[in-house]
Amino acid sequence: MLTALLCLGAVLLDLHWGEPRRWHPLVGFGGLARRVEVLVYGPPELNAEERRLRGVMAVILLLVPFTVAALLLTRFPLIGVIIAVGLLYLAIGARSLAEHAEAVAAALEAGDLPQAREKVAMIVSRDTDELDEEGISRATVESVLENGCDAIFGALFWFVIAGGPGVVLYRLANTLDAMWGYRNARYLQFGWAAARWDDLLNWLPARLTALSYVALGKSPAQGWRCWREQAPTWKSPNAGPVMAAGAGALGLALGGPARYHGAWQDRPALGEGLAPRAEDIRRAVRLVQRAMWLWIGVIALGGLVLA
Repeated sequence: MLTALLCLGAVLLDLHWGEPRRWHPLVGFGGLARRVEVLVYGPPELNAEERRLRGVMAVILLLVPFTVAALLLTRFPLIGVIIAVGLLYLAIGARSLAEHAEAVAAALEAGDLPQAREKVAMIVSRDTDELDEEGISRATVESVLENGCDAIFGALFWFVIAGGPGVVLYRLANTLDAMWGYRNARYLQFGWAAARWDDLLNWLPARLTALSYVALGKSPAQGWRCWREQAPTWKSPNAGPVMAAGAGALGLALGGPARYHGAWQDRPALGEGLAPRAEDIRRAVRLVQRAMWLWIGVIALGGLVLA
């Protein structure tokens, strides 16, 4: 039951304060990761195996010390509980996700496409300079659905499983994947360990997130069918179930071709129904928020049963 109370406390802190505007630990960790990359990456002539080994070393150097520190700090009586809820609060980004999505929706509703492109570029990695309203809405809804898992549900899952150390390990691994998990010339081998570790940690949370979207969406049966039929076609083993289930449950047609770093990628279709518009961004945010409260309720119920 204490775990449920800590989860609720962290969520309420996030909804009230949002992410720290200055000196966010994850921003500092990202800067540290860039310095480690410079030191560990190695010369251009390294072969694939050597580059991959260096990527493994970088992940170990960055994840193990912070996870061990969280383990030691959360063992202190009383203050350990405060540290644990603080770590979960810092890992959750529900308010930030909603605020970024709202900024895009508001710009679209005002007819300000340049502003909407600028705002959506802050939360997606695809090229946004030529997106129309439908393209901006599609990118934003996909980001909301996928990041609901990364920024909320994965963090809650690993906090329940392993407390403060679990959420630190998860969120830092997720950050490394966002930095290094690209299938390009620089990171295909060096980022292999970061991407695989994130895939492993997110495997079950992603499927529980997809199940939540299906249960709470407009069309559960369609969400379930899209998940089962479309998710295997997606290149990411975890983003596929989350976005396919969410798109189907919302009755939206997502996926399709998108341009990344100047090159078009022929992505599979996700979901089924209408092309997304500005109002669908808010629908996606509400779906994530309903799923978040469902998780809090299930965690609390589990605490009562096990008490």
